[in-house]
Amino acid sequence: MNDAAPGNQGTGDGDGGSVSRRSVLRTTAGVAGAGLALGAAGSGTASAAESAGAGAAETVSRTAAPTRKGRTMAGVPFERRSTVRVGIIGLGNRGASMIELYLAVPGVRVVAVCDPVKDKAEAAAAKVVGAGQPAPAVYAKGEHDYEKLCERGDIDFVYVATPWELHFAMARSALLNGKHVGVECPVAMRLDELWTLVDLSERTRRHCVQLENCCYGRNEMRVLRMAHAGLFGELLHGAGAYNHDLRELMFSPTYYEGPWRRLWHTRLRGDLYPNHGFGPVANYMDVNRGDRPVSISSFGTPALGLAEYREAHVPPGDASWKETYIESDRTISMVRTAKGRVIRLEHDVSTPHPYSRINSLGGTKGVFEDYPARIYVEPDHKNHQWGDFASYADWDHWLWKEHSNPPGGHGGMDYIMVFRLMQCMLLGLAPDFDVYDAATWTAPVPLSHLSVKANGAPQEFPDFTRGEWRKARSGVDSERPG
Repeated sequence: MNDAAPGNQGTGDGDGGSVSRRSVLRTTAGVAGAGLALGAAGSGTASAAESAGAGAAETVSRTAAPTRKGRTMAGVPFERRSTVRVGIIGLGNRGASMIELYLAVPGVRVVAVCDPVKDKAEAAAAKVVGAGQPAPAVYAKGEHDYEKLCERGDIDFVYVATPWELHFAMARSALLNGKHVGVECPVAMRLDELWTLVDLSERTRRHCVQLENCCYGRNEMRVLRMAHAGLFGELLHGAGAYNHDLRELMFSPTYYEGPWRRLWHTRLRGDLYPNHGFGPVANYMDVNRGDRPVSISSFGTPALGLAEYREAHVPPGDASWKETYIESDRTISMVRTAKGRVIRLEHDVSTPHPYSRINSLGGTKGVFEDYPARIYVEPDHKNHQWGDFASYADWDHWLWKEHSNPPGGHGGMDYIMVFRLMQCMLLGLAPDFDVYDAATWTAPVPLSHLSVKANGAPQEFPDFTRGEWRKARSGVDSERPG
């Protein structure tokens, strides 16, 4: 290791100075070692993925907050810059589409791309050139080439869009090399990995953010502003989900790069993908900004859906016939907060049903429910009849008022997310959410598994902020920059 490795000479964010890669490795050895011993930092091989899953199933220590090794990252601004230089790791379905959004934001330059599938990396590089930017560096020499991308001295932000079992190792590499990093959901699969990312973000003074696009959905942002303005009264309960029939895609030989997503159904029983539902509701309730989760109880149905689909649609001899699925077809979790509120989370990708993230919020003055969007708040509504949510368009977030027809997928929320994050980096603002939110929104992955195994027994929810949650601070409900 080289203390003068590229990218480690930054001034830090706000109140943080630079820190050498060697010193970070020394001070986090006790934390990271636990994850490494259990295969948490797997590099993409099948054995690493399997050990990561096995570790998540049984090793979820460190629910209590360890001693902080660095200052909090809550409210810490990015360093202001004229250009954000981005490196992208993972160029499958998600990464290949998101690169176009980074290229669409003024002031952003994609300087490096990485994927072990050379054709995908080269196709991404061609998009960069087609957008009028210089040809990016291409990293396509095996599963570990992302480490060389992270070592570059001309990258400010690393974007990770790879299979779940790789997220932790890649985020860790980015932080150790002095880069801010944004990771697709979930940010990691184990509690010890989540704590390691929290520790590293604090020590390196670099942000590690969960790129939760649903927090930037138009409905979600409108409800957020209405909730914070008191239209729902005192908040009492919320619900979010990822109920999305993925059976055909999980057995597709081409949609995912290998069977990685389906294989997680052979390892864990709980909520594999809580972020889409949890993130928006956490924002409504100011989680980590005045409230926090204290416990989670999860219940799971039998695991029947994938096996039945395989029986009906997959020919004999396919490799999937060697798999045994244990992931509950539907997981329902109840999260209790310090203020006594209740959040219901659901996950179901194995049975036939229309898409829904539920996205519900209730308080002493009324309730909102999505899919379809409808609202009932006093004194606007009466006679127990739902009202038209479209009539509340004046409550749209300023981002949606300025970008009423954004490019990209998922109704434009992807672009809004990328635009806002890059705006914060360009202007030197604190990000809308941080490593504490990333860890909180992801913690139901291992915790729900343990609770399902224990017949719904409550699991203690870690306080990743180490007490900072009691302090009010801004989040996604932001003010428009002057």
